[in-house]
Amino acid sequence: MGPAIFGRLPLPLLASQAAPPPAADWDTGRVRHLLPTVSDSRVLIKVSFDGPLTAPPTLRIGSSRIAGRMNDTAGVFWQFHATGLKPDRPYSLALTGSDGRALCEPWTLSTFPAPEARPERFRLLFFTCAGGPGGTYSGVGKRSGFLPAAIRNRLLRRALSLRPHAAVANGDHMYWDLHTWLGDGVGELSPSGQESNFDFSASPFGGNNEAALKAAAGPQIVPVYGVDFRSTPVFFLQDDHDHWENDAASDEIVNFPIPWFQLQLARATQQLYYPEFLPDVRRPAGLPWSGAGNRGDLSESFGTIRYGRLAEVLLYDVRRTLSLAGPTAVFVDGQVESWLVERTRSTEVRHLVHAPSNPLGWSAGKWGEWYPDVLDWEAGVLTTAVPKPYWQSGWLKQHDRLVQAMTAQPGRVPLVISGDLHAIGVGRMHRAGKLDLKDNPLNTVLSGPIGTSIRGFPSVVRGIGATPPAHLDLEETVPPVEQHGFTLADFLTDRIVLRQYKWDVNSQPLEAIDSLEPFRTTVLASGS
Repeated sequence: MGPAIFGRLPLPLLASQAAPPPAADWDTGRVRHLLPTVSDSRVLIKVSFDGPLTAPPTLRIGSSRIAGRMNDTAGVFWQFHATGLKPDRPYSLALTGSDGRALCEPWTLSTFPAPEARPERFRLLFFTCAGGPGGTYSGVGKRSGFLPAAIRNRLLRRALSLRPHAAVANGDHMYWDLHTWLGDGVGELSPSGQESNFDFSASPFGGNNEAALKAAAGPQIVPVYGVDFRSTPVFFLQDDHDHWENDAASDEIVNFPIPWFQLQLARATQQLYYPEFLPDVRRPAGLPWSGAGNRGDLSESFGTIRYGRLAEVLLYDVRRTLSLAGPTAVFVDGQVESWLVERTRSTEVRHLVHAPSNPLGWSAGKWGEWYPDVLDWEAGVLTTAVPKPYWQSGWLKQHDRLVQAMTAQPGRVPLVISGDLHAIGVGRMHRAGKLDLKDNPLNTVLSGPIGTSIRGFPSVVRGIGATPPAHLDLEETVPPVEQHGFTLADFLTDRIVLRQYKWDVNSQPLEAIDSLEPFRTTVLASGS
């Protein structure tokens, strides 16, 4: 495992911070965390155990047996990929060791309906920013740092009690930025980077690098999810902090496109902790970061949720293929954009939703946004009167092309549900630059953050909350709320119903989480 010290903290102490939450009425056995994803014919599961396994474990799913594939060098992290399953079927699953003994209690997991099926309802959970190290809470209004992992888990358990069919965890599953970008030492290794003691010239797997990766990422993921999502497929989309960096730019450092070693850290974190995206016949197999290395036919950055003919959700990471090319720069590679536009124009599903990792509709004046607005620190407002340093005009051009495609859908409600921004909100976009969208406005949703730190809320660190940029005419039906929460989307044959939940750490007791009710319900129907 390399050196026994990670920075100044013993590895066993850091490992103890990654203890999973106790499962309710389910015997976890040796399993520490378990996260599945599904399609109509496949299941992919990432799992870690309480210690190394010397031989591959086996997943029984229905009558099939799937041998595990080791994802680390120690035999603690494994994955199981089952193919050829029947659509819309609940399967009984069980994990056993090489000696035939159960590794945990059996559980059930259902595949999605076939692409041609016509289900009447699909409930999907959306949230963002569930990561963050440490954090304390000692009562109403008394906390420091990120929301403690146990409280994040409690919020997610409340969401799961509302019985979603699946969940989208949209970006920022961990925070361990390796370089500083404000104040002294800009461009140098951050305190986190110095403590990690990474060898940037080596592989993220093996020795001290792997130990440091697990010590940094594990406490931000394992205790937040544990085994609670074992029967609820979850789709993990990466954003800037998942690449071990913040989206920032200065004369000393421009953090994206991400350096090679940090790209490998991001890939390794995904390989260990949460599922990649399963293939979809309507998504080109040759998109960037699809079928790379030992991933097989999985996609790392671009995914699809297809629920029969009722709903399709397009998931895309705007960081992995970001380019710096002025007027021709893009957030998503041109092949990806073509896929997004083609699927948006298709009429085979009732509801088509975009879910990018970076929000449409609002700005915090940061560098890595779609919009050119920059914060005037003295006036405390966003402005386009001065150029935003290092911002690329091509990003906004791509934004408008995607918006135009979304609002040109005949007979469908244009909807985008984003991650990244630490708020809960709903808006209706009536104009984007020269695009007049009044005939079919774009509905845009901020899904809600789970673990945001005190200084993670835009109004705290920047003095201004999420604000509509000058490029847009945005009707804020739910102005952004800087509180922890999540969004449930019910897709029905004739409408989409959005229910948004929030918990105020400064005014509500912890127990209020367990009975949260929607603070806002929005019904979207064609022509509304």
